[in-house]
Amino acid sequence: MPKTYDVAAYVWPAYTGDEKRSRMFWPEGMGEWQSVKYAVKKTPDHNWPRKPLWGYVNEADPRVMEMQINAAADHGVNVFIYDWYWYDRRPFLENCLNDGFIKARNHPRMKFYLMWANHDVNCVWDIRLSHLMDEAIIWQGAVDRGEFEIVAGRLIEKYFKHPAYYTIAGKPVFMIYDLSNLMKGLGGVAATRDAFDWFRAAAVKAGLPGLHLQLTYWNARAINVSGVDGGRTTTGAEIIKQLGFDSLSHYQFAHFTNIDRDYNTIMQDVVKEWSRLDQEFSIPYFPHISVGWDNNPRFKAFRPGIVKNNTPQNVCQALKQAKAYVDAHPDQSPLITINSWNEWTESSYLQPDDLYGYGYLEAIKQVFGAQATAAGA
Repeated sequence: MPKTYDVAAYVWPAYTGDEKRSRMFWPEGMGEWQSVKYAVKKTPDHNWPRKPLWGYVNEADPRVMEMQINAAADHGVNVFIYDWYWYDRRPFLENCLNDGFIKARNHPRMKFYLMWANHDVNCVWDIRLSHLMDEAIIWQGAVDRGEFEIVAGRLIEKYFKHPAYYTIAGKPVFMIYDLSNLMKGLGGVAATRDAFDWFRAAAVKAGLPGLHLQLTYWNARAINVSGVDGGRTTTGAEIIKQLGFDSLSHYQFAHFTNIDRDYNTIMQDVVKEWSRLDQEFSIPYFPHISVGWDNNPRFKAFRPGIVKNNTPQNVCQALKQAKAYVDAHPDQSPLITINSWNEWTESSYLQPDDLYGYGYLEAIKQVFGAQATAAGA
């Protein structure tokens, strides 16, 4: 029987207007499709506008998600990692997961898990105000211990017990995006470790075998470096060890290397980073592949910093390198993370478009085949 790989694509759950608070950013009521719809070419060699072959569909509609689940699974993507948000003491953008994926009749074809995107929210999602993104914070992502426990209780009861939830060694996997924001809200390293210990105990008390805590790693010096997500902070292997994380992966190449280059050149640095993390950390690193980067759809003025030559053929070669990393680490779960299923406004997506068609999905199928459900169980 051929080996199964857990090919996990991040999902940006903003392609719906069903979340009422989202209309402050995208008033037409179609979520961030609004920014994709009106994106324009800004330089002669700019690969925009791009159009989704499936249209501006509502990804909180279970019928839409049934189609997308089939497309993903048929091409070898067998895990979705949903960006999960909590702002103003309540969840945000849960509709795509709760009403779309979970209610899709064929969702057992895939697994899912959550990445808590606990960064601050500025104006970057609103193209009318995105040029002011460094000047105002709309919602803060940090939470105190009391709110952390409310969040954890919701996650355990609503998601971690779901039969389609992705696990490693039987434990539900939960990813933290912004470690600096988490520690800021909880009160430092020791307080964060205490909160994690409580979280693990609460999962066991609820009947789960434990909890697998995964960190979104940025780079060797900074947890957080993007213009969207907050300030710089230093960290290293020792802090992560003290906090008791179980594994690491990345969210975007843009977080740790210069992306204003040829994709193949970028991949040379990416592979070096994988090797460094493998040597520096005692916990598993799961290899990450980003499809690209160009966030011009979110801005009126041209934004420099665009991945070049990220064709499906070149992404295919990158996926082969990620597969080789997994094969060289048979003692850890066969997990590979990909940015992303649908980050259209960052130009890093697997969904078919009018530029490459199904090219990126076919690249995954070429490397991994049409797989069964993810091995994580």
